Amino acid sequence: METFTCHKIAQGMAKGKALVSKDDICFYMVDPKTGVVIEKGHDLEGQSIAGTVLVFPGGKGSSVVQADGLYQLQRHGNAPRAMILKHADTVIVASAIIIGIPVVSKLPEKFYTALAPDHFLSVDANRHTVTIERRTDG
Repeated sequence: METFTCHKIAQGMAKGKALVSKDDICFYMVDPKTGVVIEKGHDLEGQSIAGTVLVFPGGKGSSVVQADGLYQLQRHGNAPRAMILKHADTVIVASAIIIGIPVVSKLPEKFYTALAPDHFLSVDANRHTVTIERRTDG
């Protein structure tokens, strides 16, 4: 178990399996009924973001498609539980605050090197911490 300090963007606490993307995400290119990324060539193509702690650089796409995409995911119960961003943008931040998804940023590089795809994360934006709790297989 290892805990890292972060910057709170949207308050809240959540736990879930880490899902790490090297690509920016357009939430309009995620199927709201399944949470599966449908964008061709995206490094998460075919994977579901539903119920995960989504770790990614930032958003892409217009404000309307980003906000609506995230809202539709939440409405269908397939939004991520929390988001960890390298580069926060206003659209994702505003959407997450309205929808109630905890968002943090400014984690040290050590967090990214310690993180593995099978890790389980605990995000506590209120206390400015992200904890790598364990591997998801036990």
